[in-house]
Amino acid sequence: MGEDRHEMSAAPAIAIELSAVIVAVVGDEPQVLTVATPASDLRALPLGALDPSAHPTLERGLRGWVAELTGLKLGYVEQLYTFGDRGRDPAAETPDRRLVSISYLALTSAASLNCASDASWSDWYRFFPWEDWRAGRPNIVRSEILPVLEEWGASAGDGAERDRRRDRVAMTFGAGRVSWDPDRALDRYELLYEAGAVAESRRLPGALEEGPVFGQEMARDHRRVLATAISRLRGKLTYRPVVFELIAESFTLLQLQRTVETLAGIRLHKQNFRRLVDRGGLVEPTGARETRTGGRPAEHYRFRRKVLSERPAPGVGLPERRT
Repeated sequence: MGEDRHEMSAAPAIAIELSAVIVAVVGDEPQVLTVATPASDLRALPLGALDPSAHPTLERGLRGWVAELTGLKLGYVEQLYTFGDRGRDPAAETPDRRLVSISYLALTSAASLNCASDASWSDWYRFFPWEDWRAGRPNIVRSEILPVLEEWGASAGDGAERDRRRDRVAMTFGAGRVSWDPDRALDRYELLYEAGAVAESRRLPGALEEGPVFGQEMARDHRRVLATAISRLRGKLTYRPVVFELIAESFTLLQLQRTVETLAGIRLHKQNFRRLVDRGGLVEPTGARETRTGGRPAEHYRFRRKVLSERPAPGVGLPERRT
């Protein structure tokens, strides 16, 4: 029995924390809440330790410390992923201690913060400049990223691996005849990580320290967490009405389209988008009109919540993009 107790006490320790990717849309920019990190100028996602005695559920724990930290009362929240790979935070890990983060995606239409000065909104495209195609293919993709990835692909030791790398580049970054897929934000970040083209990939012992790196670095593995959230949110646009969590209760169809474009990182064909929204029964008129446009007053709409009981997958969809 004493031997069993000794084995139990010697078991590796696991520290569990809750982290949040909190998203808002301000104007035409997708914003993510970030906080300062001690002894570093890198931004991080807000996180807090799980308190088993004070947090009866993980989600209530998350909502509680987010409200305390930021003053935000979160609306839509869903569990995103559990991150527990070794090396996420070498400063907090030991051989017998593993750091596990249970991450959540949270959406809010509120952008004002009532919190400490170290928390602020950051445009998520500063961390992923290759993800914003609203003005067409970003110059950084064509002139900087693809040449680096082509060189990385050609450096493989055998022909099969070179072919595999070329295929991955084409599939993730829309090279050759393959179209750009907004949902593959995580795949693109992980490819750049593997190619040594993001700063986070150079933290490991023995990593190469030459060549360009792209996008603003984040603390720990938080850029990977954010890329996971972007992929999840973009995918959900097509089958869940999550966009309405990020927009005012009353809106014009143009405001709705711009919010979708902001999140997806692409421009959409106006008439096709409106047909999709109308065909899906997602909105209903409020009777009010927008009078600040300077032109013909635009009609205001609201989310038609009855659609949730009418259709199993009421998303706005991503119609053919505008060229």
